[in-house]
Amino acid sequence: MKERVVVTGMGAITPIGNSVEEFWSGVKEGKTGFDKITYFDTEGYRASLAAQVKGFNAADYMDRKTAKRMELFCQYAVAASKEAIENAGLDMEKEDPFRVGVCVSSSIGSLQIMEKEEKRLIEKGAGRVAPLLVPMMISNMASGNVSIAFGCRGKSLNVVTACATGSHSIGEAYRSIQAGEVDVMIAGGAEAAICPIGIAGFSSLTALTSSDDPKRASIPFDKERSGFVMGEGAGVVVLESLSHAKARGAKILAEVAGYGATSDAFHITSPCEDGSGAAKSMELAMTEAGVTPKEVSYINAHGTSTHHNDLFETRAIKLAFGDEAYRVPVSSTKSMVGHLLGAAGAVEFITCVKSIEDSYIHPTVGYKVKDEECDLNYVPGEGIHGEVRVALSNSLGFGGHNATLAVKKFEA
Repeated sequence: MKERVVVTGMGAITPIGNSVEEFWSGVKEGKTGFDKITYFDTEGYRASLAAQVKGFNAADYMDRKTAKRMELFCQYAVAASKEAIENAGLDMEKEDPFRVGVCVSSSIGSLQIMEKEEKRLIEKGAGRVAPLLVPMMISNMASGNVSIAFGCRGKSLNVVTACATGSHSIGEAYRSIQAGEVDVMIAGGAEAAICPIGIAGFSSLTALTSSDDPKRASIPFDKERSGFVMGEGAGVVVLESLSHAKARGAKILAEVAGYGATSDAFHITSPCEDGSGAAKSMELAMTEAGVTPKEVSYINAHGTSTHHNDLFETRAIKLAFGDEAYRVPVSSTKSMVGHLLGAAGAVEFITCVKSIEDSYIHPTVGYKVKDEECDLNYVPGEGIHGEVRVALSNSLGFGGHNATLAVKKFEA
């Protein structure tokens, strides 16, 4: 028998709050985190808006010497993990450290240090490149630093699937516990890529909106959508086998009941046009969770605010849900925090857990103009108050990666 897997702790660093409580309060207020980029001068760039994290101080989560050896994405990862571990009441001194693993992933790592050291290389020569360039740059250091910070000696992974990274990380952590390899996994995603090369690269790809109006920039499923707004931050959860959680008397927040993962095998940036890849991902997650489309209370969509994603994800939901697609509420958290890339799926998973806990489905903030081809219930205007028993969280990544997590209200 496979182990049941439950969520016992959560942590978040986001553009609308640097804790799960602050983030969720912002979500319920319909708060948005979009503003002019302050990290660098955007003159000459197609995109000038981003969803930056505000008021983050690494020294609040670790000592200054440790923080100096981490790039921002790792600082976010450790900060969110600290909150999640504390929220779970997980005492590592009482755990077998080899039974506690980590899968806190980043899809990009640090573009900032590559920019900085490439400039140093050109201007001052190869001998002046920082000795810690590589360990500060590579994306696996989110998991590495979390493992070191908290003494987790079980399996330590970095799943890189572009914008599906956070969801796949939680999914693969779930599988590791099901397989009996570990009792606990610290899982999620972290990203910090709001920098010149990051904004320029995504802009050249025409993925980012060029809107300079924060209220009409990230507007998933709206007919006037024109691209995503880059965000940053981290989302981390503590997953445990049900038996382990019960044995230590942990408070159970929700159950991870299903995980679907597929590939479109279609295009390096565009989802499959008929939505079949993402549809199959949802179908697999529902089948494993033992639920039908009629039993799903909510879908947290990938919903990036790009033309192709929103249209093809809408088609995928129709394919997977049939007539039920028009009943189930669908909303995008990116309408408030932008696209956190490798951290997006993890923060959106946390949103699903909070929706179950608080019996609340947030609206797609800023949605105004209906698109004839995107004709589902995207929760316009006000949120929905009512019981949420089963939620699906979708993530779709460049390269055709699809991931769906099914979260259930916990029942003993």
